[in-house]
Amino acid sequence: MNVQWYPGHMTKAKRQMQEDIKLIDLIIELVDARVPLSSRNPDIDELGKNKARLILLNKADLADERQNEAWKNFFQAKGFFVVKVDSRSGAGMKAIQAAISEACKEKTERDRKRGIKNRPIRAMVVGIPNVGKSTFINTFAGKACAKTGNRPGVTKGKQWIKLNKSVELLDTPGILWPKFEDQEVGMRLAYVGSIKDDILNMEELSLNLIDFLRQYYPGVLERRYQISEEGKPVEVLEAIARARGCLKKGEELDYAKASGILFDDFRSGKIGRITLEWVKE
Repeated sequence: MNVQWYPGHMTKAKRQMQEDIKLIDLIIELVDARVPLSSRNPDIDELGKNKARLILLNKADLADERQNEAWKNFFQAKGFFVVKVDSRSGAGMKAIQAAISEACKEKTERDRKRGIKNRPIRAMVVGIPNVGKSTFINTFAGKACAKTGNRPGVTKGKQWIKLNKSVELLDTPGILWPKFEDQEVGMRLAYVGSIKDDILNMEELSLNLIDFLRQYYPGVLERRYQISEEGKPVEVLEAIARARGCLKKGEELDYAKASGILFDDFRSGKIGRITLEWVKE
């Protein structure tokens, strides 16, 4: 299954970010804690070299906690500041201000030596589509500053948001990169909803997800749907369709509807806390 999605506005957004990078002190990069590597745009490292870096493992509440810790250690070992957050509930938000101050300590010190006091830290918020940037900004700011939506592509242009006297944020649209070299990356992004569902074959995708869940989280589908996980992935999808009454006219099973239920349950955490990408030991 070949997954690619790079609409035209993303090229423009990337050019704009290259312009704006000169104005900022810190890059706050949101990644999806369920797919921490796949949800990192490789262009950001190139764009942000010589800038202070903070990674937020967002949607940490939906991911496997052991893996959250492992990924936090992984990124810290590479020199990033890292905070686990859940932007919707606000969990982890209190730790962000301290992390920003710590990440920009050298800059603040340089300013102080030059006699510049109280100049706010200017941070650019980056991340791929649907990783939760706007929700994070609104929760962090304590008010609705950015448009949100649980689909990719809601933020179209840039906007500056003054959080407090010490921090200003630049919100940017979610951008992917032109080509996924590894198709597994595209698949994982499709699982978590960072690629528009309507360009995907959701039934085929659901069979791959079933395969992954049975291998790494045995029993979660059994518990959620009261079904057997034995057999081929298509038989498990059939069992989910029966358990949830997904029928077309004449008792025919509705695979599309069953796939939709599986993805809704996975993305909302109803199946359990699942991480699709594990730190290699």
